Amino acid sequence: MLIDTSHLTPISAFIGGLIIGTSAVLFILLNGRIAGISGIVGGLLKPIKHDVLWRVVFIVGMLMAPLGYSLFAPLPNIQVDANYPLLVLAGLLVGFGTRYGSGCTSGHGICGISRLSPRSIIATCSFMASGIITVFLMRHVLGSF
Repeated sequence: MLIDTSHLTPISAFIGGLIIGTSAVLFILLNGRIAGISGIVGGLLKPIKHDVLWRVVFIVGMLMAPLGYSLFAPLPNIQVDANYPLLVLAGLLVGFGTRYGSGCTSGHGICGISRLSPRSIIATCSFMASGIITVFLMRHVLGSF
């Protein structure tokens, strides 16, 4: 495996990490809630009267973020090298995994690990191991889909 060092972006990655970390800290300090996307979206499926607005604003903000980014830099090209049935299957597996794991990568990986939650550390290690195994199987055992 070769690492393409000509496309490493440590400064922008560091800044992005600072923004995500600061946002997660502010979210928990100001709202008393974990910034786990699956939990935020899931709360809209069974809405509670005074609990909907902040969830909708959070999701709209995430969807609008690329527009704000495009004011300062061009958006990267998106290339998906998978067919639609495989994407649907992947989405269903991710949805099942977030329910089974009681949270998603943002909840466990960013907010849980920063709180030194053992459950979140185990969940994040499981996410990473599953991803590594899946990529290996898809690329080296089963071939490209």
